[in-house]
Amino acid sequence: MTTLSCRAMALATAFLSEDQFTCSICLEVFNNPVSIPCGHSFCQVCISTYWDGGGGTGVFQCPLCKESFQERPELHINRTLKEITEQFKRMVNTVIPMDGGERGVDSHSHLLHQPAVSLVERPGEMPESVFAEMMTRFQKLAHSGGSHPTLPDPNTPHPNSSRPANARLVSTPSLHLCPIHLRGLDFFCRTDNTCVCRICVDTAEHSGHSIIPAKREWHIKKSQLGISEVELKDLICGKERKVEEIQNALREIQVCLQEFIIVTFTRLHVLNFLLTQVIEMRRLAAEHRVQSLLKELEEEITELKKRSTALSQLALSEDYVHFFKMFPALSTPPRNKEWSSVSVDSELTSGVILKILSHMIENIQKEIRKLPEACKFSPTKRFTLSADITLDHYTAHPRLNISVDGKEVYCGDHHQPVPDNPERFDRVVCALAHQGFNSGRHYWEVEVGEKTDWDLGVASSTVNRKGKITVSPSHGYWFLSLRDRTEYAFRTEPSTSLTVNVKPSRIGIYVDFNKGVLSFYNVEARVLICTFTDTFSDTIHPFFSPCTNKSGKNEAPLIICPVATTE
Repeated sequence: MTTLSCRAMALATAFLSEDQFTCSICLEVFNNPVSIPCGHSFCQVCISTYWDGGGGTGVFQCPLCKESFQERPELHINRTLKEITEQFKRMVNTVIPMDGGERGVDSHSHLLHQPAVSLVERPGEMPESVFAEMMTRFQKLAHSGGSHPTLPDPNTPHPNSSRPANARLVSTPSLHLCPIHLRGLDFFCRTDNTCVCRICVDTAEHSGHSIIPAKREWHIKKSQLGISEVELKDLICGKERKVEEIQNALREIQVCLQEFIIVTFTRLHVLNFLLTQVIEMRRLAAEHRVQSLLKELEEEITELKKRSTALSQLALSEDYVHFFKMFPALSTPPRNKEWSSVSVDSELTSGVILKILSHMIENIQKEIRKLPEACKFSPTKRFTLSADITLDHYTAHPRLNISVDGKEVYCGDHHQPVPDNPERFDRVVCALAHQGFNSGRHYWEVEVGEKTDWDLGVASSTVNRKGKITVSPSHGYWFLSLRDRTEYAFRTEPSTSLTVNVKPSRIGIYVDFNKGVLSFYNVEARVLICTFTDTFSDTIHPFFSPCTNKSGKNEAPLIICPVATTE
């Protein structure tokens, strides 16, 4: 190769770094590059996958400049860029010795003492005609303002995590200076999470650290920031929908109350004063709860919007040092209350009070004797409060066998080889559910069939699980038991025996955490078995014990059943 061609090849290799041909999504050299209307280029598969994962919002955005397009742009392979990329791949694999040359930056902190072009000898060279044609294409591409994108500035770092040894990195001047060396903070130390200057890189303090150009790291974290911003907007939308749901519930309560007042006053003039007082108290209680919930939701929405604004401003900031200081706090997902189980309702809207008052007019004594029927089930209430309960394998006694879907449990004959982790019961044959409750109302049903013995209820998440266990509410256990087919009891200390006239084959369990109410129902007979009232001071989990199998007499499983919408 002639001296002229060597120098031309060296110049091209040094000036045209791999960053100029790298997709900012996959961080690899372009594969079938396509251009989008804003002028940026990406691999065809990368940008298609990026838009396909947009959640069906109907807005398609450039990952780099964030320009949005209402209609999905058609993607056509940029054949000129593809051909130049292939030429570049062949060029960088062709070895060209250099005289002196510039000194570049590698990924092992010896950034000032590596040659910009590999000096390993290999046979072959790029024909001068191909090189000349390639340079001509670059010049045409650089001056075209139409269908082809402008190649990136060679001095602008690309958002990539590593740089090959044969590529030259040139950083732009920094607005901030190193307090020690008074040089521009052009690099970022991922190990120490701080900006450093070129001299700091070679010091012992950063020896062996992962060093990357600051602007490259800046672009990477900006992409992460965009994801956080989308997640925040989804949170805001969800909470705004909850606000609308609660407001609609309040309006329904107010309408029902008005209708209830008119009907009741017409039929029950004698109870005018008493009824007015009751309704007013219920209305004030409902409105107070709604206002409290709305205030809490609006405060969360305000905080999320502030966070979203801060994210947007940070994403547009050109001060990357300030960016790195603010990024950790703003990119961390905010803590949010779980609102899915929050609802607003009123006893006045169910018709129970109207039914009771009507019967009181006809016969007060007769109504008193019928009061227990008020405890019968409402199918609608059962369904709306139903919780999806699954058993936690890590809490199960070694003799218990749990189905793959976590819906069935029975007691085997032998211990299974399971780890003795802190969550596991090692003496009582029982298990807890994955789900825990610290607020709200919840309902689930368990098929007990013809089992002779079982325990069902709830237990505190902090109960003792090792050795002999005292089961009572004061020790964090609230459950109903069956022994020897007919003996029912609530496990207080001592146990409270219960009279159950109709043997249940399916048990319904209802919990109102806030009011401290735990009720058990015979689902088929639609009657209340018992109710226990206490204060739940900790998270509670559904509790299950199929008891020992008694040599096959009690081997049937406990089965968590879906709650039917109709009966």
